Amino acid sequence: MVLIKILGLCGMLSSIIYTLMWVIIGSMQSDYNHIRDDISSLFAVEAPHRRIAQSFIITSSILCFIFFIGLHEGLQDGGRSLVGPILFLVSSFSGIIVALFFPLDAGGEIKTIRGKMHLILVASNGVLQIIGMLALWIRLESVPEWHLFAIYSLISAIISIILVIISSISAQGKYRGIVERIGVTPYELYYFILGLLLFLNN
Repeated sequence: MVLIKILGLCGMLSSIIYTLMWVIIGSMQSDYNHIRDDISSLFAVEAPHRRIAQSFIITSSILCFIFFIGLHEGLQDGGRSLVGPILFLVSSFSGIIVALFFPLDAGGEIKTIRGKMHLILVASNGVLQIIGMLALWIRLESVPEWHLFAIYSLISAIISIILVIISSISAQGKYRGIVERIGVTPYELYYFILGLLLFLNN
């Protein structure tokens, strides 16, 4: 199953590239503050390094998309429900659309339809990913080889829901940047670990 191993690597790389994006691009922008400013501001309209940030996000999303194409087969659990893999697939494709066509408005503002669509799509992606985690929990909880990961899926979904609520409350606060980074961490860890397990188990 060399192909599945490659797809697992794509999942791991996706998380690494996304994290590198906000670390590197944020460091390149002198007036950017990781504690105060949200990640999406790095590829907002007129952001100084917008194109580089976009290339990171698009690369990360494409790797995720490729990864999730093979997720169903890679789980090797008898071909159960497709719900989880499909939700993750849709979410990763939506990430590409957001990066290409729906950046935030200049200064990281939400004023135009484009900026509002950015917010709607990002929020929808978060919901799709949480439901995907829950779907994989249900799918894998009775599979001995994946039982521990099923528990991890459930825990990740619960933590993600809590962090989404906290992020919503602090969306306009001076700590929204660090809160958002903490909020995306469960997702990125989840993809990395899932990719690692696909790599090791195939």
